[in-house]
Amino acid sequence: MVSPSESRRAVVIEDDPDIRGLLVRVLAKQGFDVTHAGAGLPGVEEVRRRKPDLVTLDLNLPDLDGLEVCKLLREFSDAFIVMLTARADELDKLTGLDNGADEYISKPFSPRELQSRINALFRRRPSAAAESAARGELERATEVQQSLLPKEDIRVDGYDVAGNFRPSRNVGGDFYDWYQTPEGLHLTFADAMGKGMGAALIAATVRAVMRSTGQRQDLDAGFASASKAIATDLDSSNSFVTLFHARLDAASGKVSYVDAGHGLALHIQPVGPAERLPSGGPPVGAWPGTQWPHAELELAPGDTLVVVSDGVLDVFASVEDFTDAVQAATQSAGSAQEASSAILALAPAETAEDDVTVVVVRRLSSEDAAA
Repeated sequence: MVSPSESRRAVVIEDDPDIRGLLVRVLAKQGFDVTHAGAGLPGVEEVRRRKPDLVTLDLNLPDLDGLEVCKLLREFSDAFIVMLTARADELDKLTGLDNGADEYISKPFSPRELQSRINALFRRRPSAAAESAARGELERATEVQQSLLPKEDIRVDGYDVAGNFRPSRNVGGDFYDWYQTPEGLHLTFADAMGKGMGAALIAATVRAVMRSTGQRQDLDAGFASASKAIATDLDSSNSFVTLFHARLDAASGKVSYVDAGHGLALHIQPVGPAERLPSGGPPVGAWPGTQWPHAELELAPGDTLVVVSDGVLDVFASVEDFTDAVQAATQSAGSAQEASSAILALAPAETAEDDVTVVVVRRLSSEDAAA
C-alpha cells in the first residue's frame, strides 16, 4: 500500500471517453491520484498544474498530434510518459523515435499489461528516500562550492577585474579565488575532478592550501609546497585537480603563473589574435613527483588575461573555435564584467553539462584609466 507521503499522481490525456474512463480506473486501482483531459492542450496545462509522476498520452488527439504534446511536456516535466496508439503499424515506428516517451502500448490493451508496464517504469526510478538523500547532498555540495568564491570585489589601481561562476545541475569542483596584495593580486582558478560533495570538498582543500602558501615569495617553491600538501588527499580519493595560479605585479603588468593541466588561460590584446597560454605540466595529483615551472607574461595597457573552465570549451567543436569566440567576446566588451558575462553566455545554462567559470583581468588603457 502506498503511504500518503509517497502518493503518486497521474494525468490521462485521451479523447475517447470509454478508454479514458478505463485508464482512470486502472491507475486509481494502482494507487495514483488521477486527473484527465480530452485533448492535447488541456492535457499540457493539466500536467503543468498537477506535476504528475505519470502521463498516459493518446497519439491521435483532436487538437494536437500526440508526439507534439510529448515534446511540449518534455520542456518542463520529467514524468514517465506512456504513449497509446490505436494503430499497430505505428508502434514499431514510434519505438524508434526519440520523442521523449518512456513506453508505448497499442490499443486495445489489457489492464494487466498496462499495470505491468507502469510497474516496470517505476522500478527504474530511485525511491523517494534515495532521491531526498541525493538532493540533500547536492544542496550541501552547492553550499560548499559557493563558499569558496570570493566574497568581495577586488580593486587594483589601473585594472578592471571580474569573475563569474554558474554551477551545473550536478555540481562539480570548479572555483576561483582572488585576494589583494601590496603588489597587486593573487588569483587561483581550479577544477577538481568529479561531481557532488567529493569534488566540492577537494576544491575546498585546494583553496585553503593555496591561500596558506600565498605569502611565499618564490612562486615555484610555493606551488611545489602546495601541490605536495594537496597530493595526499588527492591520492586517497583517486582524484586530481587542474590549477591555474597567478600573481600580478600591478605596476609593471607582469603576471607570473603556474598552469598545472588547466590550459584554458588566454592573453588577449585589443586587436589581433589571442594567445592561449601553454600548460606547464599535468594536473596536480596525476603523477607523483611532478614539478611545474612558472612562466610569465606582461599585460600592456588594454591587454586582458582571461581564464575559463572547460564548461565553456565543451560547447565548441575545436580549441580554435573556442579561442576565437572568447577573443571576440572579450574584445567587444566595454568592461571586465561585460566580458565575463559574454563568455558565460557562450555556454547556455540549458545545455551546459558542466560548471562554467570565468575570470577576467583587464589592464586599463590610459584613456580608460583617465575616465
